[in-house]
Order: sequence, then C-alpha cells, then structure tokens
Amino acid sequence: MFKIFGGRHRHCDGVTRRDFLAAGALGFGGITLADLQRIEAAAGLENSQKAVINIHLDGGPPQMDTIDLKPEAPAEIRGEFSPISTRLPDFQISELMPQMAAMADRFVFLRSLVGAEGRHDAFQCQTGFSMSDLQSIGGRPAMGSIITKLLGRATDAAPSFVDLMQGRPLVRHSARPGFLGPAYKPFRPDISPWFKRPLEAGMKNELAAQGANHTTSLSLNASMSADRLQNRSQLLGGLDRFRRDIDSSRMMDALDQFNQQAAEILISGKFAAALDLDREDPRVLKRYTPVISKTKKFTTAEDHFSMRKFLLARRLIEAGVRCVSVSFSDFDTHSSNFPRMRHMLPFLDHGLCALVSDLEERGMLDDVSIVAWGEFGRTPKINANGGRDHWPRVAPAIMAGGGIRAGQVIGATDRTAGTATARPLHYQDVMATLYHNLGIDATATTIVDPTGRPQYLLDRGQPIHELV
Repeated sequence: MFKIFGGRHRHCDGVTRRDFLAAGALGFGGITLADLQRIEAAAGLENSQKAVINIHLDGGPPQMDTIDLKPEAPAEIRGEFSPISTRLPDFQISELMPQMAAMADRFVFLRSLVGAEGRHDAFQCQTGFSMSDLQSIGGRPAMGSIITKLLGRATDAAPSFVDLMQGRPLVRHSARPGFLGPAYKPFRPDISPWFKRPLEAGMKNELAAQGANHTTSLSLNASMSADRLQNRSQLLGGLDRFRRDIDSSRMMDALDQFNQQAAEILISGKFAAALDLDREDPRVLKRYTPVISKTKKFTTAEDHFSMRKFLLARRLIEAGVRCVSVSFSDFDTHSSNFPRMRHMLPFLDHGLCALVSDLEERGMLDDVSIVAWGEFGRTPKINANGGRDHWPRVAPAIMAGGGIRAGQVIGATDRTAGTATARPLHYQDVMATLYHNLGIDATATTIVDPTGRPQYLLDRGQPIHELV
C-alpha cells in the first residue's frame, strides 16, 4: 500500500487533499514528450477526447437469445424468447431488448465473431490474443496498457487506463500489462462497495491465492507537502537509481512513474471527483438505473444498479481517461438460462441505450468507441438444466460510437446460430477497429518487448471496412 498524507486544503472543485481514493497500481509514459506530441498530431488526437469503453459480458452471452434469434429452429435450440423488429430493415433481436430495437440505427450488431480461445476470462477481449501468446516474456498487454504506453503522460491528471471489471475479469487478472511491465498496469479503483458481484466459492479461492494487493489506497500525508508532490526530483530522491537501472523486474521504473501519476491525480482532484457518483445529478443517476427486475436474481448476477458503471465510465472519460474496461455479470448460464436472461438482458438493454444517448447529447459519441462482448457464445442446444454451455465457435458483439458507420448488421450464422456462414470477424478485427478510432494503426505500430524485439499491436486484425 502506497500512502501520501497532507494537510487539509480544498481546491476550487471542492475536492480536499485528504479525500480518500482507492485505486490500483499504474504507470504512464514510456516515450519522449516530443515523440508523443508527434504521434498525437499525426493521429489528430491533440487535446482530443478519443476514448474506448470496453464492456465485458462476463461468462459469454448467448447469441441466439440476444441479437441472432432463430425462430424457425427446433424448440430445443430457439429457446423461449420471441424476436422483435428493430429500426433496421429485416433485422430482429430479443424481445428483452426493446430500447435497443428502437435505437438500432445507433448500434452495429456483429453476429459472426470467431477465433475465441475458449477461456473463461476477459483477456482476449482486452488484447485480441490468446493467453499463451508471448507468455514466456510476460504475455500480450491489454489495449489500455498499450494506450498508456503510446499516449499517456506522467503529468496527466487522470490515468489513461482504468479497470472497473469485477468477477472473472478481476479474479483472473484480465486487464494486465503483459510484457510492458508493471509501469503500465491499469488504475483499478475498488468499486465493490457500490457494485456487488458475488463470487463463486472457487473464484474466492482464486482471488485469495493472488493476494490482497488488487487496490492501493492513496491519500495525502502531512509528511509530504504539495510542493514536494509537485517536484518530481524530490519525490524520487529516496530511490536508489542504481537499483532502478539493474532491476530486471522493472518494478523500480513502475514506482518512478507511479509516483509521478499519483502526485498529479491527488493534486488536481479531478479524477477523484469523477469516481464520486454522489456528485452526479440525481436525474442522470436515475437515467442509468433500470426498473428492478421481477425475476429471481441468480446468485452471481448483478442488480439494476450495475448499469451505473457505464455512467462511471462516461465520467472518467470526461476527466481525461482514454480507456475504461467494465464488466457485467453473469452470463455463464449452464443452468436456468432463460430466467437469468430475463433478469439481465433488460438491464443491459437499458444501460447501453442510456450510455449511447448520454454521450450523443453531450457531443461525445463520435469520440468514444463502445464495444460489448464476451469471451465466447453459448451452445445452440439447450442442456438438461435449461442452460446453454460454452461455445467458442461463434459469438455476438455490439458496437457503437467512435465515428463508426452505425445502423449495420454484419455477419450471419447457420440455422442454429452455431457457425458463422458470412463475414466471419476475429476478435483482433474488433480491436483493430477500436485502435483505428483512436487514430492508431495497429498493423503498422510496434512496441518493443523485453528482448528488444518490436512487436506489432496485432498480428492479424484489420479494421472492419464496413465501419470505418
């Protein structure tokens, strides 16, 4: 735990220096300021708010119960839900998603996502790669960590990458910096007091095995004045520079950058204010709060307040964050698939539409890319427990914002929603599109790994040409 304390002083935004902020370890920088300015100028990102909200549908959403219904299929495949028409010609989605049906022209529906690794976490949705890729040197970094490397600065008043994921994505450490090292970890606030996501017994054991160092409490301390916080050389004066030079784990480098970023965050107060939903207009809070479900809540499912995580993501981007990862649980419906979808899908329908409408009204939608997807789809055939099992062969995804050409349905599957029959799209194609929306050419940009070799951000993905 890293703590800095200080005298009580109130800034013009109302945030005191003693305000408490629970957050995860992070780091920023990695290229010179001149290089950064050239990258942003070339990408048209200077002083921009280009950002990504990456929503992980934890457990893997059922494609045939959401955006790829098969009403003509046998009963053991089509399930219980009826299709409803949308604003897009000849396109229907689940009856549980009426708001999205009415706003379908603001979304893109991908029905042919392929290449799932089949692992129960969010790593592939964070990177586009399998867990084993470059594992010997730390593995592939999450998109947010790469954005931090390319676009983040230690002097930023907000981190580039914030991880709000819970459940499996947290337990299995999906938003990891990979071979970039600990300096590029996401900023991970502890949101569990406000957003409940009960863990299965096995997950609790997994989380305990990782230790308790998932969040770091940051607050100002009387022994560290504001002048010292603003002076990087004093802040780092106690570090052994020789140790930093020879430290193969790069932890000293991470501490260097962490200290700089922590100082900026604490002094400005802007980021802490963004994390405080009590500052939000009650009318906006209500807008992100769907009606309580009348169906029985499954043990690991989230409640109607979970959609406020989308609001939190919007607030963080307004504060300067470039990538926010969010999760919504629990789509791992090996049993009771239909009552569980009756509980969860109306929430997701409400939350996504509230987010898109809110961003649009604020003039932010063209700058903020949204993707909602899971680690795989679900089996076409309903099992004996009334559930659907893992199905890596094909999965659904929903996109919006970022300047993409919305109002499209891309890809198709066979009569059981089990195999892509038209326009298969890989996870990396979606990632390449998100990078493109940020002004980054993932097929031409490289970052150097610990062995000194340049690694392309993606090794096969291309921006989806229908969208860009």
